[in-house]
Amino acid sequence: MHKDSFWAHLPLLILSFCFSFVVAAQEPDVQKGKALFNANCAACHKLNKRAVGPALAGVSAKYDKEWLYSWIKNSTAMVKAGDAQAVAIFEEYNGSVMTSFPQLSNEDIDNILAYTDYTPPAPVAVAQPAATAAQVEGGFTNDLILGVLLLVLAVLVVMLFLVTKSLKQIAAANGIEVFREEKPKRTPLWKAYAQNPFLVFVTVVFLLLSSAYVGYSYLMQVGIDQGYMPIQPIHYSHKIHSGDNQIECKYCHSSARVSKHSGIPSLNVCMNCHMNIAEYNGEEDLEKGYTKEFYTNEIKKLYKAVGWDENTQSYTGETQPVKWVRIHNLPDFVYFNHAQHVSVAGVDCQKCHGPVEEMEIMYQHSSLTMGWCINCHRETNVNVKDNAYYTKIHEELSKKYGVEKLTAAQMGGLECGKCHY
Repeated sequence: MHKDSFWAHLPLLILSFCFSFVVAAQEPDVQKGKALFNANCAACHKLNKRAVGPALAGVSAKYDKEWLYSWIKNSTAMVKAGDAQAVAIFEEYNGSVMTSFPQLSNEDIDNILAYTDYTPPAPVAVAQPAATAAQVEGGFTNDLILGVLLLVLAVLVVMLFLVTKSLKQIAAANGIEVFREEKPKRTPLWKAYAQNPFLVFVTVVFLLLSSAYVGYSYLMQVGIDQGYMPIQPIHYSHKIHSGDNQIECKYCHSSARVSKHSGIPSLNVCMNCHMNIAEYNGEEDLEKGYTKEFYTNEIKKLYKAVGWDENTQSYTGETQPVKWVRIHNLPDFVYFNHAQHVSVAGVDCQKCHGPVEEMEIMYQHSSLTMGWCINCHRETNVNVKDNAYYTKIHEELSKKYGVEKLTAAQMGGLECGKCHY
């Protein structure tokens, strides 16, 4: 009887197992949703703060899921169709068109919604283990021993003082006079030195040479600002921008490709990214005080300078000029062309400016003296590969010097008129 009942219910058991397996397989994946959000949504949306688009935390509770599928895949079509909710969002954000994502499946969207609805659990405080009795007893014993030793040492010092005093009193009572043998008088050291003309001559020569060396060294450092690291009105980390995020130097310093000067980037260049990046979420350096709050406050300074309102996502027109402090400053009689070095010669920025991608605060890495520039011209081979600018002169000079590669010096890089005219 039981055997027949088992076989009768077996199909139902198998069906229930398969159904539970399918339901488990279709459970939204928060981690996949986070990856999809960062790849497709993070440029315009934040979870808990309005950006280019609305905050998306808990968005699945505000709209029907089928409506969200249609909106995410083709928002433009819904606006054109006159959908009330779609038109309301379109008008609220000043006619900004949301990018359509037809490549996202319903499962992908479910994963994204699971991420936007996810609330991380509150951190659990870990209780510090109480000190054991052995630790307390051991600490107490060590302190006690140290105190006793200090007390014994103090008693010995007092006893030594009293014994010495008593011996002196006894000697005085018995008429014993304590005296020290007088040492013969010696000529003072300074007088003996002054009476030796050879030592005086050597000292004078040494002082003159030392003074000349110190004076020469000081004069040769005038105008050299190697290591100069000023504090800027807005903290800008080259380490984060050029190092961590791999932003090309010439994206900000675009004039270095075509001009003598590399140029100080306009704040509008900063806003190309920071219009959407309003807070820092990277690594922190707690030891030096570079926290997420610190970097986010610096972004707020940028917004204040350009007059950007985070809430309305628009410019207010109230701007404040930023007075940057110049770091690299050559004398007026020196001509240096960034375009000639960067675009024509193909010299990396790090050749002169050092490991910029590692600098939290920008500083002058090289001395930038005449000797430093000449050594660079003597040691650096000119990059002539696929560089038509140097083709003809390279062929002629290669035959003249009998070499395959030419340095800047061999191509006239040491002529005075190249840098002074």
